[in-house]
Amino acid sequence: MSQQIKIKRGYDIRLKGKAQEKVQKLSLNKYAVKPTDFHGIFPKLSVRVGDKVKRGAPIFFDKHHEHISIPSPISGTVTDVIRGAKRKMLEIRIEDDGADEFVDFGIENPENLGAEKVKSKLIESGLWSLIRQRPYTVIANPVDKPRDIFISGFDSAPLAANLDFVLEGKEESFQAGIMALSNLTEGKIYLGIGANTKSKVLLQTKGVERVQFDGPHPAGNVGIQIHHISPINKGELIWTVQAQDVVTIGNLFLKGQYDSDITIALVGSEIENPQYYQVKRGADIAGIVEGKTTPGHLRFISGNVLTGTKIEKNGYLSYYHNMITVIPEGDKYELFGWLIPSPKKLSFYRTAFSWLTPNKEYRLNTNLNGGERAFVMTGFLERVLPMDILPVYLLKAIMVDDIDQMEQLGIYEVDEEDIALCEYISISKINMQEILRNGLDMMRKEMS
Repeated sequence: MSQQIKIKRGYDIRLKGKAQEKVQKLSLNKYAVKPTDFHGIFPKLSVRVGDKVKRGAPIFFDKHHEHISIPSPISGTVTDVIRGAKRKMLEIRIEDDGADEFVDFGIENPENLGAEKVKSKLIESGLWSLIRQRPYTVIANPVDKPRDIFISGFDSAPLAANLDFVLEGKEESFQAGIMALSNLTEGKIYLGIGANTKSKVLLQTKGVERVQFDGPHPAGNVGIQIHHISPINKGELIWTVQAQDVVTIGNLFLKGQYDSDITIALVGSEIENPQYYQVKRGADIAGIVEGKTTPGHLRFISGNVLTGTKIEKNGYLSYYHNMITVIPEGDKYELFGWLIPSPKKLSFYRTAFSWLTPNKEYRLNTNLNGGERAFVMTGFLERVLPMDILPVYLLKAIMVDDIDQMEQLGIYEVDEEDIALCEYISISKINMQEILRNGLDMMRKEMS
């Protein structure tokens, strides 16, 4: 029987627009690889506009760590390189040629390979980018040895994809991925599962130590699971891999190629008939949402509403995301709105009557309902962060660049997604995730 951990602190934001459990495969023409999806990467192009690329061929690499590259999700032609301020590389766009040519990396049984051969294959294919390290949440360095590897087998974020459904029928690929990862650590591979997990993939895979979590969001965050199973100490490294990425790694060994197919959830109150779609990484959002949204001014998000990235309707799916959320923009203001009781309003602080209907689903927009205010102590942030960490003190230490205090207050354990709920309920309207990322980047430079 797996270890069981009950999470009491947290908060479930119940939104309208959960995906129905049916999948449609989409064949799209436009894709993009976005260097901005990778923290700490200084991209250098491996291709030029007009070049033909095969699926699995490198698109760009990190100029400080040339062994880390990002592969093309499709066979096609590089059509454009989009740059921002100071020529910062934002997107490398690729158009599918329909030929589906791919780089053959060779079929091998990961059980018969040592650590160096597994690393070599992952680096050659570009799939090393699927392995990230804590602290800092950056692509792992292959020369390092992680204490353990953690995988979360469920997602508790608002409208998140049901991994039981997403992983159905992928037992062989998931097991192969676990076998490959087991070569990379002398420690354990921990698999966090939910209290309602029923997937054979998650419950019967060998070579993992299962730990069951029960409780509200953020129980599904890998950082929360690490904290409750075996916290990170200074000087330790832990690697994390997403559940669908384990399947991708497994397919590299079983098929000898980069299988860029992923199952995403198209969700949100502004989606008509939300459901799952099988697409390739970096897919064109317009091709997915076309004809499926309600009228009006909408916010398109790659990822979930708490930690996702705002994109335009003609934007592209981010590398690590497995959902697209569409909600109303918060550009309609209601005079004295929060003074007027309404059953349509959701409030963590019980300023509305939502606490009387805990299972009701809401149509929420992006309105902050106020501007930035003083960063005051309320004691409420600790109620949604199930860690032995004081978020206000940590964030204030980051804001004044106090490295010693940041260490003592637990910065090595947290990531943006872990404090996203704190940002959501905060009365200060301060961008806590951005502050934390600045702190993590500061610590990484200090320790390098």
